[in-house]
Amino acid sequence: MESDNPRDGDFELVTLRNGARAVRHLGHGEVMHPSIGPWQEALRLYVDQPRLAERLRQPGPPLVILDVGLGAATNAVAALTRARELGPERQRPLEVISLEVDLAPLRLALADPAGFPFLQPFREAAEALMRDGLWEEEGIRWRLHLGNAVSVLEGALPLADWIFFDPFSPASNPEMWTEAVLSRVRARSREDGEGALLMTYSAATPTRVTLLLAGFYVGAGVSTGTKGETTIASTRLEALEKPLGARWLERWRRSSSRAPHGAPLTPEMEERLLAHPQWRAVGG
Repeated sequence: MESDNPRDGDFELVTLRNGARAVRHLGHGEVMHPSIGPWQEALRLYVDQPRLAERLRQPGPPLVILDVGLGAATNAVAALTRARELGPERQRPLEVISLEVDLAPLRLALADPAGFPFLQPFREAAEALMRDGLWEEEGIRWRLHLGNAVSVLEGALPLADWIFFDPFSPASNPEMWTEAVLSRVRARSREDGEGALLMTYSAATPTRVTLLLAGFYVGAGVSTGTKGETTIASTRLEALEKPLGARWLERWRRSSSRAPHGAPLTPEMEERLLAHPQWRAVGG
């Protein structure tokens, strides 16, 4: 991976080994979507895994996506692209609500149209979003909440059908992966109907422990590039194709990383985890 050095604040553009362009944080050095490149990861993990096109073909109220970690807007634009591609087949509106603290990655990506061509059909949308906090066309709405995500999650947001949980990793951005934050996300997640789905790239044991403690049901998600698994969580167990079960629980018992993110594993936490209704349903 070579640095081509265009910079904005704490971020720079880089070229991955496969030739894809991506954004890197200058402080901790972490790259957004580092494996197969941003566009392919966004489509595979956040859009096609939960079958967005299929959901939008079914009549119903707006499908609300809570996009936690806008970054260079790759995940959001992947969803918007699928919605726009459907055209008259789309029976259901789409609303994307993005949370972000720094718009430098998006500015960098928009300034490199050759490196981020998938953003270009939504260039005017992204510019309007940064300027006004809102962009919309028929059947599609994109909103931005700029600032601390925890404060936004405590405010008035519509219940989310899906959550794209894509902040920097727990090592680089530990405050976003705690039970307190994920419990706030859980509180903004839909319970009725098909419930809510949360997709994230992390398959680490502490990530899954924290999601369970926050009140989600948790399962294995699709592979992306070098990652054999990701994680998908839901407010409804039946929404998960590969829920964690006895095998995962046994590995957790033997693991040296049994604690949730940001906290030691107390007896009370262990009791809560072992009493999770997921184990009664799938074994464990």
